[in-house]
Amino acid sequence: MVGSAQHAEDLVQETYLRAWRSYAGFERRASVRSWLYPIATNLCLTALTPRRIRVLPAGLSAPYDGPGRPPSQVAAGEVSWLEPLPDHWITPAADDLAATVVARESLRLALVAGLQHLPARQRAILILREVLAFSAAETAQILDTTTAAVKSGLQRARARLNELQPEPRGLLEPTDPRATALLNAYIAAFERSDVGLLQQVLCADATLEATPFREWYAGRVNCIPMLATYVPGAPGDWRMIATTANDQPAAVVYNRHTDGALRAHGIVVLTATAAGVARVIEFHDPALVATFGFPDVLADSS
Repeated sequence: MVGSAQHAEDLVQETYLRAWRSYAGFERRASVRSWLYPIATNLCLTALTPRRIRVLPAGLSAPYDGPGRPPSQVAAGEVSWLEPLPDHWITPAADDLAATVVARESLRLALVAGLQHLPARQRAILILREVLAFSAAETAQILDTTTAAVKSGLQRARARLNELQPEPRGLLEPTDPRATALLNAYIAAFERSDVGLLQQVLCADATLEATPFREWYAGRVNCIPMLATYVPGAPGDWRMIATTANDQPAAVVYNRHTDGALRAHGIVVLTATAAGVARVIEFHDPALVATFGFPDVLADSS
């Protein structure tokens, strides 16, 4: 709903706090799940008022095609950035009989970015129906509305998302060996400072964007010169650990500082297709590394 891992953590804590305070009134005529989700949904709807869209750089402007220069950083507080979610937050354990039925493909960054453009109640309807698998009647009860309103809201939400986020052709699941190979090659290219390998990984029409920078780049012919000039550094300056985010191949990123330590830098998420990596989104926020369960400083095994 809110497009931010850190904001989501705060809302989950508030959900449990409110549930604990009102537990005496829980009469067990419904499941705990159907009792908690209305609390969480109402908190999210309140948090989204006044509405502020979370975006990625591609949501700010057309791709940059001007003279070569370092990308410009957006001033703090000027933009609310979208954040990635660790997969273990949204994929229930296989042996959890009460686990939510999660449509994992509906949690990819492209869709979550599109969700930000929906009115808050349409966003809630789509998530409750298509991600959390509540019925139309249950969703209507959670939102205190009618089943007809839920059905029409879902139809409008689907249509708007189809306009906003066409899915790349040949998209690979993160467990696909080809996706794993692409992620490993991307990691190796940065750790070895091997621009040639990076060029092999990216599709010809790949896009590259990074928060909190305003400019983003379209086409391998534009992405590679920017990366080669302003990013790689020397071999060993970067260390990455493979993971997944929003059901996509991803890596936790560390950068070597002047004191020699490998310190948390952020998360990079790849859109892997049969033709190569179609989209790279880097989130330059060290706090996200802890959210994904990794340390702030990485032991150097080199």
